[in-house]
Amino acid sequence: MTVIVGLVNKNRVHLGADSAGVSGLQLTVRADPKTFRNGPYVMGFTTSFRMGQLLQHAFQPPHPTGDLHRFMVTTWTDALRTCLKDAGWARKESEQEQGGTFLVGVAGRLFTIYSDYQVGESADGYDAVGCGDELALGALHATAHLGLPPRARLTAALAAATHHSAGVTGPYTYASTRKDRP
Repeated sequence: MTVIVGLVNKNRVHLGADSAGVSGLQLTVRADPKTFRNGPYVMGFTTSFRMGQLLQHAFQPPHPTGDLHRFMVTTWTDALRTCLKDAGWARKESEQEQGGTFLVGVAGRLFTIYSDYQVGESADGYDAVGCGDELALGALHATAHLGLPPRARLTAALAAATHHSAGVTGPYTYASTRKDRP
């Protein structure tokens, strides 16, 4: 229960997240953010705070090389699977491994990693995951041509999900890929 939103603007990836920790009908506002940087990557997670902690503190993602989509599907995902397995978090059911769902930004591109380790990339230049994803996607679509700065669009998407979903709450956290150096 959460919402993570992301968008690409001027070759940078910007993410925003709520702070809800939900278990059944219990809601905890978490102090640990769901968005962060890890090397050249920016990430925002749903599914599990444990998985997010591993992504932030244990995962040592390889440096991107070559065809970025191919790299993410192969080399990057293999390193992710190893990290989650080694930490005892990955699950295996019917001989199929499962992780969690999160957004990853690198080199001006936004990817969605799904629980089956599928790597997706939306043609829209924005995406959202979590229980408030459809609400946030509507807000991102509605603001796409208004000329708003990235933070304003992310905040509008987070606010829409907060207003209409019981599993989403502020405060919001943000993270972006670093600016390219000249």
